[in-house]
Amino acid sequence: MAFTFRQLQFFIAVAEQGSITRAAQNLSISQSSVTEAIKELEADLGVELFERHPRGLTMTHNGHQFLRHATKIHASVSDARNAFSGATQIEGGTLNIGVTSLVAGYVLSDLLARYRRACPGVEVSAVEDNGSYLEHLLVGGELDVAVMVISNLRDRMALQAEILETSPYRLWLPMGHPLVSADIITPTDVAREPLIMLTVDEIEENTGKLLSALGARPHVAFRTRSVEAVRSLVATGAGIALLPDLVYRPWSLEGDRIESRDVSGSLPVVQVGMVWRKGSSLPQSARDFIGIAEAMRSGRGR
Repeated sequence: MAFTFRQLQFFIAVAEQGSITRAAQNLSISQSSVTEAIKELEADLGVELFERHPRGLTMTHNGHQFLRHATKIHASVSDARNAFSGATQIEGGTLNIGVTSLVAGYVLSDLLARYRRACPGVEVSAVEDNGSYLEHLLVGGELDVAVMVISNLRDRMALQAEILETSPYRLWLPMGHPLVSADIITPTDVAREPLIMLTVDEIEENTGKLLSALGARPHVAFRTRSVEAVRSLVATGAGIALLPDLVYRPWSLEGDRIESRDVSGSLPVVQVGMVWRKGSSLPQSARDFIGIAEAMRSGRGR
């Protein structure tokens, strides 16, 4: 029996939430319905998409490969439905977008692909820079809209923001690390380990504040602006990392496994969103871009 679109939706929800419980809550259905759908999908594909263990589940390598196909199918079906929503397609125009480094590869790529399919006649120009400079460009009218980390948005009087995605911090560990099997991981446990620090989008500042507020002092073994470098360093045992779940992937480029675990305590979250200047007369191209982003967010919540 061929898998269904509903099964794909459930699979994507579990993959994004990292939990059947949270996926079921987001979908407003029972956990048993999600569990059964995942089992049927795995039976149809003939592979395991998730590894089950007492603490929950983690996605397998096959699961990550299938997720790429599933999200493309989901996007194509959503685009097909939106084609009959009555929206007017722009025949021309320009769109000037700003994006921060952390967001560029994890949120913007999918959003931009959908926008180009919906509005092929619009000329898109994108600028990647740090959050404070993008705020400056937005206030000055040089950008129509930015997709960026908005947790630390500075000029909230002049700018309007809308949340697209909320991502909690989690701990990255190499396979076989003693903390992988710990029932509870505390900030003190984190402070005892060499830390690999990502230095983009205020992540270093936020991580330092987080550990200090929880009474722990990190020992930073390595600083880098590359998420892939963090993955490789963690996977090979050079240290651990405390990062938003947004950028987590369980495999390094070398094919080594990375585990992800919760840390006890009140951890902050990273909010990714769209930002534009308050009171500005947005061009139709920007309004459509915001609408497509809102539709993506709504799709994740179903």
